[in-house]
Amino acid sequence: MNWLSRFFPAQPRLTPAQAQRLAAWQALPAADLHLAHAQSRYVVVDVETSGLNLAKDHLIAIGAVAVRAGKIDLADSLEIVLQQKQASSRDNILIHGIGGTAQEEGVQPVEALLLFLAYLGKSPLIAFHVEFDETMIRRALKRKIGLDFKHPWVDLAYIAPALHPDLARRYRALDDWTNYFGIRNYARHNALADALSTAQLFLALRERMAKKTIESYKELQDLDKAQRWVNRIG
Repeated sequence: MNWLSRFFPAQPRLTPAQAQRLAAWQALPAADLHLAHAQSRYVVVDVETSGLNLAKDHLIAIGAVAVRAGKIDLADSLEIVLQQKQASSRDNILIHGIGGTAQEEGVQPVEALLLFLAYLGKSPLIAFHVEFDETMIRRALKRKIGLDFKHPWVDLAYIAPALHPDLARRYRALDDWTNYFGIRNYARHNALADALSTAQLFLALRERMAKKTIESYKELQDLDKAQRWVNRIG
């Protein structure tokens, strides 16, 4: 039975009200990725987890802030800690600062993830090192509410060097780029603080975007894809 459960995990059970909320999110129209930045709402996201192992670690917190009409909207933000059955290790807590009590008293995971979806709507996502954030969020959504989360993302870890190729070899981490642009992070490794720093980095890159006439999310996706190709052959 245990062997079978690895390949055929039980489907999560949602209450009728939770299922209705999920269905309402699924029914929302997709965002128009060809709209200009000034006409769009983007959600910049960061996560905190029990560790860095994509195969076994799990989601602890989500921080997100909206960039609306080309400006950061601090009133349109989200910070949520998912309730943990057991707190993460002491070393892990020292990194993100979410203590054992805060983890054990967090928001019930299904409710937390539904709140995240309601906040997100169908706005496209922006992150730095998307693979990690996307994997953790997708896996939590799949396991906890049965959602196969397929959503548009762009990765500033590829966008920044594509716009500033002269800096690409020296600057790789989020801290490298935020320090270069003079962006201060009020609480590094706090999900919301890191999301805010990433959003500020996105705005700092807008001047180069304008020079290259990258005026929509779709064009950001194309630039992201092109830079990944450059990295593979470089």
